Amino acid sequence: MLQRTFSTVVLWLVVGCALWFFRTSGALILIAIISALTLREFYRLMQAIGYQPFEKLGIFFGTLITLSPWFEAQFHWPAEPLLALATIVFSVRLLGERTPENRVESLSSTIFGLVYVALLLEYMTRIITPLPGDVLTPDGRLLIALWVIVVAKFCDMGALLSGLAFGRHKMSPLISPKKTWEGAAGGILFSMATGAIFAHFARHQFPPHMTPLIAALCAAPIAALGIVADLVESVIKRRADRKDSGGTIPGIGGMFDLSDSLLLAAPVGYVLFRLP
Repeated sequence: MLQRTFSTVVLWLVVGCALWFFRTSGALILIAIISALTLREFYRLMQAIGYQPFEKLGIFFGTLITLSPWFEAQFHWPAEPLLALATIVFSVRLLGERTPENRVESLSSTIFGLVYVALLLEYMTRIITPLPGDVLTPDGRLLIALWVIVVAKFCDMGALLSGLAFGRHKMSPLISPKKTWEGAAGGILFSMATGAIFAHFARHQFPPHMTPLIAALCAAPIAALGIVADLVESVIKRRADRKDSGGTIPGIGGMFDLSDSLLLAAPVGYVLFRLP
């Protein structure tokens, strides 16, 4: 627990310093690193299951897909064709580099990683990317992205504390035996409170409609989907017979263990804030 706490504090310090000193550029670098490392661990889990995804090229395309909204805003490079282009490239490679026994699994696991990790994290890039005629300042967009992260991750903390104190009824014993309905409820309430407090202090940078009450209500589905995303990752890890997705972060596990809740939170946060 001490190592986990230390790693958590260090990670929040890294995020805070990157956003404070480097603003949008720092956020883009963090998102790119998270996308690349998460995809790497996702593909390693697929390999442990017995599939053979195209790991290196998949990470390359995945990072491009995640950052594509920024490239589109800066250089007018359309983001939409990237996933289709990646599918074409992997389909061509498939015929010459995989055996008949694993071709379907190689292609499906590679593309699933691009969709589940890279395409969903793309919405974090959409949140922070300034646009011409923007009603929000670049710092306002960074605060919105940070709000999404805080709401999603603080649910984990609230669920852990609530589960330890009040947990009685198992939520999904076959997938994640330690999760309880009481812990989930406590985590969602904790996220709602945190989201409301954050919105109050960031009210001058947030969109006018995002009052503390609305922020609390918006935090609920994001927190709930964070729990779902954690269960999805547990399904993948159990199939791969792994406790953690990797050993990148001492006390926590891999980057996928850290970023899982952000995957479903990012697109929902983007929609709830009604960003263009």
